[in-house]
Amino acid sequence: MMAAAAWRSLLPVIMISIFMVYEEWVSFPSCKLLPSTTYSPDKHVENVDDSLEDLKVMMVANLLLLGSEAGFVNLYFRDYYMSKFFKKSFQSLNPDMLLVLGDVSAKGSELSRTKWLSVLHQFDNMLGPFLDLPLHVILGDRDVGECSGLCSNSVNWIARNFPGLDSSGCGAFEISNISFVSLNAVALICGNNKLRFDVEKVIERESVDLQMEIEGMDEANNGFGMFSEMSNDFRWRVNAMKSGSGPVLLLHFPLYRSGKTHIAEGSTFKSIIDPSGKVPASAQGEGFSGTGPYDLSQTVPPNATEYIFHALKPRIIFSAHTQEFSDHTHSDGTREVTIPAMTWKVRDDPGFIVATFQRNKSAVSVTYCSVARESHILIAYTVALVLFLFFIIVSNTLEPKGLS
Repeated sequence: MMAAAAWRSLLPVIMISIFMVYEEWVSFPSCKLLPSTTYSPDKHVENVDDSLEDLKVMMVANLLLLGSEAGFVNLYFRDYYMSKFFKKSFQSLNPDMLLVLGDVSAKGSELSRTKWLSVLHQFDNMLGPFLDLPLHVILGDRDVGECSGLCSNSVNWIARNFPGLDSSGCGAFEISNISFVSLNAVALICGNNKLRFDVEKVIERESVDLQMEIEGMDEANNGFGMFSEMSNDFRWRVNAMKSGSGPVLLLHFPLYRSGKTHIAEGSTFKSIIDPSGKVPASAQGEGFSGTGPYDLSQTVPPNATEYIFHALKPRIIFSAHTQEFSDHTHSDGTREVTIPAMTWKVRDDPGFIVATFQRNKSAVSVTYCSVARESHILIAYTVALVLFLFFIIVSNTLEPKGLS
């Protein structure tokens, strides 16, 4: 009888221990290396430093943090688990850098600066160990709003709170001999807007720098600054660089698309061709209470897309916004990977990607990682609660009654 009573007293401890082990196990990401969708010959890069190792970059997007407006469920359940996912991803993948491709805030364009600071504080708490790594964040439409309300002063203030961004929300940096350029894609879809002209100047400057570096074109400086007097049409000078010889391009909105796209459906990937240039309908997310300024199928306009390809000749492109993963090949063979949302607010199965840049080759390997489904966690909680209640009922039923 005493043994049975002791066993019953240990059951809660056993159940809690099992649940803690499950929670620890489920916090690790499940990753799958993707086949390359473009032809990348195994060419050795000239003048490479043999001391450099492969660069492993983790990329996330659409965190949609609410800061001080976060409710109990978001703060103590969803955001709690996202913090665990970041911590376990750091431990298991050991990345060298973290990139966040926009929409840090769920409705940053509507927030006061005080409330924005609460979002930034929540952002730092969620990243945890990643704060010790090189970090770059670009701006999304939820962060800065749509064209009609796009304010240079507001964008400048938000950009100052993230490392490496200039006043227009763009950035350029190099790490492990890999060049990156990030653009404020929201400004690129606007008409006669000062921010758009500032972004065009960044593109032009990077194009000039690349041509001077690759081809020694000192004369490329002639005519710099021409974009300050542009109309709605994009103009560009002759660029003799080859496709794929430029930097890694980072932006929130995907570029206008033509060609083949691979999208994720569960644990498998399928290939589709959408002649509209928009994000495929099957790749549009579940939505979010308080929709963003732009539809999930929004892309950078065709003329701006052509201009970017001509000026920068990107090596590979990483974008976000759609809340879904896709792997697209543009008509010139350039690969564009769109990163899924890293939040349960819009997806039952959040995810991210890890890009590995090989130090002595031109190829970039991409790994798609998914984290636990919210529905699976809720089922586990429900089962644990049911078992706990069942244990209490059975214990009370079997408890020997005292002598009357």
